[in-house]
Amino acid sequence: MEIVWYGLNTFRLSERGMASVVTDPYDPSVGLTFSKPRADIITISRDDPQCKYTRGVRGPYMTLETPGEYEIGGVFITGIATHKKKSTWVNTIFHYDYDGLNICHLGHMDHLPSQTQVEALGTVDVLLVPVGGDSGLKPAQAAEIISLLEPSIVIPMRYKIPKLELSLGTLGRFLKQMGLEKEAPEESLKVTKRGLPSQTEIVVLSPRVG
Repeated sequence: MEIVWYGLNTFRLSERGMASVVTDPYDPSVGLTFSKPRADIITISRDDPQCKYTRGVRGPYMTLETPGEYEIGGVFITGIATHKKKSTWVNTIFHYDYDGLNICHLGHMDHLPSQTQVEALGTVDVLLVPVGGDSGLKPAQAAEIISLLEPSIVIPMRYKIPKLELSLGTLGRFLKQMGLEKEAPEESLKVTKRGLPSQTEIVVLSPRVG
């Protein structure tokens, strides 16, 4: 499978012969633009322009923005609702099962999940986790969730990058929290179930933005 990051919460997940997914496509008002990726499925974690600019994605596609269980194009998707602290916003965590390779996108999560939510997520091979604060997790919270879920690979998202007009923290703060100084960014992540590392690794992706 290949995972590409477009900045903020937006990724494209693709595997040959299976449905492709774009997560949380953002509105250009955030200061970033991305070339229109193609998707069979769009998942939206929150009812907000930062997460539901579906016009930025080429279809035809199905849109999932509510909790539930879905099977589309060979991909099993589970949406789990979490309420944000101090607001009425509902965030939906999405878990994608690509033939046994499990990817979890935490969306706008801003607090630690309950034990029930952790159990509902099950196995997490690749965790897409917000690390820049604001309306997402702070570095220490992200580190704690990583220890709870024990993923094989962690891809940080939702942090400050050039041109982004949101008050987010830097990637460096998260890496320091994880005991790392710097990680060389990769263009994309290509991963298989058999190729997963035995211990948790942090993979930093370069955003494909204009």
